[in-house]
Amino acid sequence: MKKEPFVTNEQLQEIVKQYPTPFHLYDEKGIRENAQALKEAFSWNQGFKEYFAVKATPNPFLINILKEYGCGCDCSSMTELMIADALKFSGSDVMFSSNATPAEEYKFAYDMGAIINLDDFTHIDFLEKTIGCIPETISCRYNPGGLFKISNSIMDNPSDAKYGFTTEQMFEGFQVLKEKGAKYFGIHAFLASNTITNDYYPTLAKTLFEMAVELKEKTGADIRFINLSGGIGIPYRPDEEPNDIRVIGERVRKVYEEVLVPAGMGDVAIYTELGRFMMGPYGCLVTTAIHEKHTHKEYIGCDACAVNLMRPAMYGAYHHITVMGKDNSVCDHKYDITGSLCENNDKFAIDRMLPKIDRGDLLVLHDTGAHGFSMGYNYNGKLKSAEILLREDGSAQLIRRAETPEDYFATFDCFDILKDRKKI
Repeated sequence: MKKEPFVTNEQLQEIVKQYPTPFHLYDEKGIRENAQALKEAFSWNQGFKEYFAVKATPNPFLINILKEYGCGCDCSSMTELMIADALKFSGSDVMFSSNATPAEEYKFAYDMGAIINLDDFTHIDFLEKTIGCIPETISCRYNPGGLFKISNSIMDNPSDAKYGFTTEQMFEGFQVLKEKGAKYFGIHAFLASNTITNDYYPTLAKTLFEMAVELKEKTGADIRFINLSGGIGIPYRPDEEPNDIRVIGERVRKVYEEVLVPAGMGDVAIYTELGRFMMGPYGCLVTTAIHEKHTHKEYIGCDACAVNLMRPAMYGAYHHITVMGKDNSVCDHKYDITGSLCENNDKFAIDRMLPKIDRGDLLVLHDTGAHGFSMGYNYNGKLKSAEILLREDGSAQLIRRAETPEDYFATFDCFDILKDRKKI
């Protein structure tokens, strides 16, 4: 499968006249079409709701687009809760799934009416002491341990994950929560990341549905929702096949009817907390080639760096690269595509075959719409880039300005570093 940018070279040339590179660019049309597809895929479940994983792309403009399709917010920190609150997501439109959670964050989530998803058995008492009660509606995150497999393939190792209740703790936890006043329950699990298979959600669903039936039978808990969380991945590489969300939704429906309906649980709502799937393919990092270096290898130096996209440096993750205006040219040059950090792993690609790159060429790094901008940092004093939305009508809207030195130095209350800036 050929990967093509959602923006044309002509469009991009106009955008960079107004907004200097590097910047993250998002595709409004793609975001909307994908949100609608997810909604339709699970329309068989009357209570279905997607809680967008705010951590993936914490931009209010983009979250508001998803809100139009009935999405809520999955938050994991105080600032993410504050974004949801500012966008007027209320009550059960917010899921608070966190770990090692500070007391003030639990209190903020409770005060705004969010559904709290407990990560640990000991947090039952911690939450009660923090807010003075146990909410009527509560959720618990489940970690079955062992290896998570689909057919004979190992997808991940939940035993190594820091998240969730053990099987035994789930039963004890539900009983304790009932005694402390909880009336309605949810179950949540995240057992594998970025899966490129239509089988992940149905397999996970079977595990959770069977757990829900057993919990109901043994504790009498009134289970109102089952949260399949995230984990549906995207094809970062051209040779990977994308997941089909409609096939996934249909397979989850079959498991639902096989496990929950016979147990008298045909009214249980299905929730999801997708981030990468919702936004990943609909964002890209745009950068300019500003240097070329000919030493032991051929290097192209960009004005972007790992501050703008750290996944390649952190995980060795692959992001496809298009050299704009040369996407039909022969890929007969081998390059390391680098940033300017004082770290040798600040490379977007290693030994990547690409068309000949000249200084001034625009490079598009694909699939940065989730965990791209949001994972940025300020090492070497680098400043975070702008975020721009490519509207359906082809216009470009600035949805987050680029950071300035004033932003970077704002927390140095004791020093006026910029006072003589004009003299430098």
